[in-house]
Amino acid sequence: MKAEAAGDKSPRAMVHTIGCRLNEAESQALRDQLRHRGYRIVPFGGKAEVGIINTCTVTSEADAKSRKAVRQFIRTNPEAFTAVIGCSAQLRSGDHAAIGGVDLIIGNHNKFGVLDHLADGKRDAPLVVRDRIDRKEFVQPFVEELPYDKRANLKIQDGCDFLCSFCCIPFARGPSRPRLFANAVAEARAAVRRGIRELVLTGVNVGTYEQAGRSLTDLVDAVAEIPGIRRLRIASIEPTTVDFALLDRMADPAHVLQPLLHLPLQSGSDRILEKMRRLYRMDHYREFVAEAVRRVPGLSLGTDLLVGFPGESGEDFAATRSALLDLPFAYGHVFPYSRREGTLSDKRKDPEVPEAEKARRVAELRELSARRYRTFLEAERGSVAEVLLEDPKADHFPGYTGNYIRVRIPRGSDDLRNRLATVRLGRARDGYMEGKLLGVEETAAV
Repeated sequence: MKAEAAGDKSPRAMVHTIGCRLNEAESQALRDQLRHRGYRIVPFGGKAEVGIINTCTVTSEADAKSRKAVRQFIRTNPEAFTAVIGCSAQLRSGDHAAIGGVDLIIGNHNKFGVLDHLADGKRDAPLVVRDRIDRKEFVQPFVEELPYDKRANLKIQDGCDFLCSFCCIPFARGPSRPRLFANAVAEARAAVRRGIRELVLTGVNVGTYEQAGRSLTDLVDAVAEIPGIRRLRIASIEPTTVDFALLDRMADPAHVLQPLLHLPLQSGSDRILEKMRRLYRMDHYREFVAEAVRRVPGLSLGTDLLVGFPGESGEDFAATRSALLDLPFAYGHVFPYSRREGTLSDKRKDPEVPEAEKARRVAELRELSARRYRTFLEAERGSVAEVLLEDPKADHFPGYTGNYIRVRIPRGSDDLRNRLATVRLGRARDGYMEGKLLGVEETAAV
């Protein structure tokens, strides 16, 4: 494998990601494969011989960002081989094919097939590959002999069967299907051997994971047994799919599963939840949250909120606002509703919320969420936490606590990257906390 040092004459490749943690996991796997094939990975915006844009289509804004990234890469690298992959490529290939300079468009079923086309060269018109997505269990390639990093996303599942009325992802990603259990655990072992201390289990609907009779809890237990793993997290998970056994593991201070739950709520109104085809109502959601908080001391709870769904009244919005204020959320990610062609909500005749009013509601909830997070941080002041430190900045080392508070400690002369440090949390700042270093493990994983 060729080095990536300055002056390296290896061909350059760029993989740029728009969208979710799952896209990030797949992009990182592609970067690893490219490195393994002798490419030097360069950041977006620079010169490269190969450009791969991993796209998102969850909103019209995400589609626009995807197209903008494609055009930007081509402007900078007009002679490069340019591939567009992922969700927007799956559903809106025509939009990307109309961009001059695109050579390859691949949807989600064979996303990693992009590597088989690297030597194809420029085309007068792009090759479009959008295979039908089936329910087959899958494996994902991974590379074992790359150097360490501090954290990695581990893809364990893809697709979704829930068919929420606002969501196009089941059409872009297909039906729910699991990664083979042994393949997922093998990559986790390889990641830990590379020195990775923390893994994040990710997918479209991870709580539905089941492969050969083994559940998400079974997978968590198998990864937790890998010697050297120090932290394990679960990405966003649907509230109706959380096994209480997972909460028990989060509550166990000796277990590597961290006390963090991101539970999408979307709306605080039962009327809107029904229109959205969500699988719970507010009473059920509140009961589950109360049980989770009871079982897991120090639980950090986050959520997603979708504002401006067709037919959302002032009363419906007020119910969502009340839910954000009343439930013990540390934060909420707030998104404006975006009509997606082919979804059930697109076919309904409910009145649209005016764009100006939608924007006002989004801004209000985002401000409330920022205040909630600041309150959450301030409540942690003075406590002692274990922080996994990352690559240093000019004057500090950043890192995260187990319940995912971003922390900064002053930078000294020692190299503390990828080390677990004991830190006393200080003042809350904008999105992070100051920390005082109390101690650090003697050596980091290698």
